[in-house]
Amino acid sequence: MAEDVKRRAVLVTGAAVALAVPVTACGSGNKSGGSVKSPSSAESGNTVSGSGVKTAGTGKDLGKTSDIPEGGGKVFKDQKVVVTQPSKGNFKAFSAICTHLGCTVNRVADGTIDCPCHGSKFHIADGTVAHGPAKRPLPGKAIKVQGNSIKLA
Repeated sequence: MAEDVKRRAVLVTGAAVALAVPVTACGSGNKSGGSVKSPSSAESGNTVSGSGVKTAGTGKDLGKTSDIPEGGGKVFKDQKVVVTQPSKGNFKAFSAICTHLGCTVNRVADGTIDCPCHGSKFHIADGTVAHGPAKRPLPGKAIKVQGNSIKLA
């Protein structure tokens, strides 16, 4: 009988410990970033939904289209967004937070968005992983290109 009570105590304690383990949520796994073609002079602006997630910086001016090199991009650290221009006039935006361990990416070079912490690299065209350890792509962000201005949508 005493052995049966000890066994129940161990099972209950083990269940309590298992319930106390924190669980971390995973990202959405969105594989394509928001993109928009630079509008012609006849257009007033285009919005791209990207991940569809609104951020606290909604409507915030990020910069000018001329700030984003063709085949490259720019990290907007304060807004936690990276904007790329994979081809002329085609702008894309992604979260600047690496999907590996949450570091902020710090540069765009040679066709990739690079994380300084563990070497993860993401393709500028779609945010997919070019080099791990990250396994998930950067989530897309919604932007609006109006004239020569790029804003968070």
